[in-house]
Amino acid sequence: MLAVNELLQQVANGLAKGSVYALIAVGYTMVYGVLELINFAHGEVFMLGAYFGYWPARWLGYMPDSGEKPQVPAPVALLLTFGAMAACALIGVLVERLAYRPLRNAGRLSALITAIGISVLMQNLALVVFHADSKDFPRMIDQQSVVLGPVELPNTKLLIIGVTALMMAGLFWMVRYTRTGAAMRACSHSMKTASLMGVNVNRIISLTFAIGSAMAAVAGVLISLDQPRLTPLMGLMPGLKAFVAAVLGGIGSIPGAVAGGILLGVVESVVGGVAGTTYSEAVAFVLLILILLVRPSGLFGKSGREKV
Repeated sequence: MLAVNELLQQVANGLAKGSVYALIAVGYTMVYGVLELINFAHGEVFMLGAYFGYWPARWLGYMPDSGEKPQVPAPVALLLTFGAMAACALIGVLVERLAYRPLRNAGRLSALITAIGISVLMQNLALVVFHADSKDFPRMIDQQSVVLGPVELPNTKLLIIGVTALMMAGLFWMVRYTRTGAAMRACSHSMKTASLMGVNVNRIISLTFAIGSAMAAVAGVLISLDQPRLTPLMGLMPGLKAFVAAVLGGIGSIPGAVAGGILLGVVESVVGGVAGTTYSEAVAFVLLILILLVRPSGLFGKSGREKV
């Protein structure tokens, strides 16, 4: 059994891990909320975000294991690195436009198979472009431990938690208090009705993909600052676990995606501290089976009958 201080330490580590899951899960849940589509290529967008942050960091002088001092201050370089958001947002829009929009009126099975195909395609394209060998993300931030009472966390994990909190607050504000957010909620309720009320449905769907992809890109950069090892397949497991987090919280619910991601990260960390990392990797899938058996709509989802 873990002592109280050790338990608190694992919970704190789980908050950082769960924040990454939450950033990715929001993309799943936003797309599903509007289109009722699971974008299984979302984990690959997370991977691309890490690589799109890697190259600008190198160009700005942040070379792995280099003794040279970069010419650009770390805070400025970090902001420029987050330009990966724009690149991944564009990719998300292109994927929706080229792969999903032509199948919008097709059966769900066609869209599901297409989503899996896009995921495999992006993985293999990444292997061709970035090669199979791993790369070390530049150390843009000197990792230091920060003591918060009985808990000691690296400053990179605190950065993950802080940036995630800011982005989620901004997303909640946008969805709740802006006209664009109102249009998103209208499309989520009924795209046909929203279209009759003057909402440009295609624009809102593209924007939904762009926002979800941008947040996955942020997750890719943040996790690379904490765990600086990039591979073309690095998005596979985080993408699957973020999908589990979205289902756990209630697919289609943004607060549910955040809660599901945090809960999954904390449970994984605690189980890893008690039983080892081997068992912690299975936690997500055990939780998925349990939630589907006990409450298929998720913690924040609303159960209801589907009309046929």
